[in-house]
Amino acid sequence: MTEQFPGRVLDLLGAAGGRTVFEHAGRTVSGAGLLAAVRRVATGLRGHGAGPGDGVALLLGVSPEAFAAVVAAHTVGARVVGVRPGLTEGQRRHLLADTAFVVTDGSAGPAGERTGKLLALDDLLSSPDDGVRPEVSARPQDVARLLHTSGSTGVPKACAQTYAAMTAAWNLRPDAWPPAVRELAARLDRFLVFGTLASQVMTEYGLLALAAGGTLVTTGEPDLFDGIARHRATASVITVARLTKLVARRRESPGALGSLRALMVSGSPPAPGLLREAAEVLGPVVFHGYGQTETGMISMATPWDEPGSLGVPPVDLEVRDPAGRPVPPGTDGELFVRTPAQSSGYWREPARTAEVYAGGWVRTRDLGHLDGEGRLWLTGRTRDVVIVNATLHHTGPVERLLATHPSVAEAYVVAVPDDDTGEAVHAFVVPAAGHVPDLGELRALVTAGLGEASAPTRLTLIGEVPLTPAGKPDKRRLAAGDPRGQ
Repeated sequence: MTEQFPGRVLDLLGAAGGRTVFEHAGRTVSGAGLLAAVRRVATGLRGHGAGPGDGVALLLGVSPEAFAAVVAAHTVGARVVGVRPGLTEGQRRHLLADTAFVVTDGSAGPAGERTGKLLALDDLLSSPDDGVRPEVSARPQDVARLLHTSGSTGVPKACAQTYAAMTAAWNLRPDAWPPAVRELAARLDRFLVFGTLASQVMTEYGLLALAAGGTLVTTGEPDLFDGIARHRATASVITVARLTKLVARRRESPGALGSLRALMVSGSPPAPGLLREAAEVLGPVVFHGYGQTETGMISMATPWDEPGSLGVPPVDLEVRDPAGRPVPPGTDGELFVRTPAQSSGYWREPARTAEVYAGGWVRTRDLGHLDGEGRLWLTGRTRDVVIVNATLHHTGPVERLLATHPSVAEAYVVAVPDDDTGEAVHAFVVPAAGHVPDLGELRALVTAGLGEASAPTRLTLIGEVPLTPAGKPDKRRLAAGDPRGQ
């Protein structure tokens, strides 16, 4: 019988021995040292009564000790909840409401109102260390962690992922790596970790880096360019907005970033034009991962894939019409997927679970198609729409078409009220360098490609798109008149 997660993590750290696996704030931590920290925190948690099925919330920064606490909480079989920065007080209270223990290192702000017992990470790290590999207490069908969605519609939904699902995940099993992941893993020698370990993407690819024999490196620089250059990082996760900035900085400093080999774009799809520019300026380093909180990774494009493609999905994927019937290649429809590590549903929300999870499949609510070679192409979201004269128009195709105009670097579309048509298209555009987009030209482009109803009636130029705490474009702020631009 396969030992449950995080057994493979413990074995990786044990096998690393004296090799450096974490660099943080000018110090290095070996695999043996990190494993010792896991042992101490696990002993401390068990001493306080934490065990299988107990909720453990983690209010932690990014450090070797914080990483050890994550692994330790899973070692005792707890239901782990990561609390990321940037949440409202109400959202944080919601995340902490159903936990027996709250572990904090003081870096993520006060715990505030909570039901669980507050534990200081430093106190847990002072627990005795018997030097013996910790016993993994996890049970396969217990919930291993609650992965929260961005909360862009209010209170974040919690996706419940079991220990069986985490054990089946591909990132710690080199024999199960799809070709694109194997290509990425070979470039993770020095993986830059930042933001929060509550990030699903950061944790997943951090574990992949360890499985590939790499080192996790933290950065104190707010600017990713400076962080990569200073720490000689070979890889990191990046959003579309940060990729745009990184490309601009690289043009200014062509001699920097010589160590860079991989950037994993996450959160939202980059426009094909940005991918081509990034390849020209940074070289063949951009990977684009497509996945959801509910499913984990669904597909991944390598630097060699055609811009806009998401590569060939290594998971079960069906494109279905509105009646739920599979459609042939080349036909757009809604994407339904099955992945080894997908969550089992939304925590204590059976009605929402029934809407998205059915018969082992997860309804992504994304639109796309498979081409004749099995490559995946996204075309929009089923709920990201503008209703013009009672007809739904998806914003994804409009955004992609706008991004093809030479004056446009990035484009984001929201619905605005309109006295004549009910709703109309409002385009928020990040101008390409040296250009000033013109509403008339953009309207003509969209009208010719998608019809007059999809053409923007309003245009706002912004310096950058506002982001949610999860790093995704925050269209709610755009629609509310908070573009944080010009």
